[in-house]
Amino acid sequence: MTNTGTQASAFDFLAGAWNVRNRWLTDFLDETSGWEEFPAVSRGTRHFDGAASFDEIEFPTKGFAGLTLRLYDPARDEWSLYWASRRTGTLFPPVVGRFEGERGEFHGDDTHAGRPVRVRFVWSGITARTARWEQAFSTDGGLTWTTNWVMELTRR
Repeated sequence: MTNTGTQASAFDFLAGAWNVRNRWLTDFLDETSGWEEFPAVSRGTRHFDGAASFDEIEFPTKGFAGLTLRLYDPARDEWSLYWASRRTGTLFPPVVGRFEGERGEFHGDDTHAGRPVRVRFVWSGITARTARWEQAFSTDGGLTWTTNWVMELTRR
């Protein structure tokens, strides 16, 4: 499915239920640390005529859950994506960006293990039945990136 709608409806594809195959680095800042795989189930909803998107994801083998709130800012023509984890009960700083064609890229600043990191989320491979999300961290201001979490979504 090509992202043919406006930015304001860019996340409409996430509405519904998804099986999620996760892979993450055991150390998010060390690309040689090895990958761990685990399942999840995500349920997304659409709000504000598509200008807001919400999903909750459960990781049954990991014992935690999270949620993402996505809000579209029409004045800036961009999205802000906010992640919260049940483990911490906190809302992480947003990543901000937009879709260009079939790829969405979003950036923000955060910390990981006490170190400042630049964060990048990429949405791609979006069809009616599949989607891909990946997260990467940079410790050098975005010159180099370590992809540390990949989700392959398949419609339930």
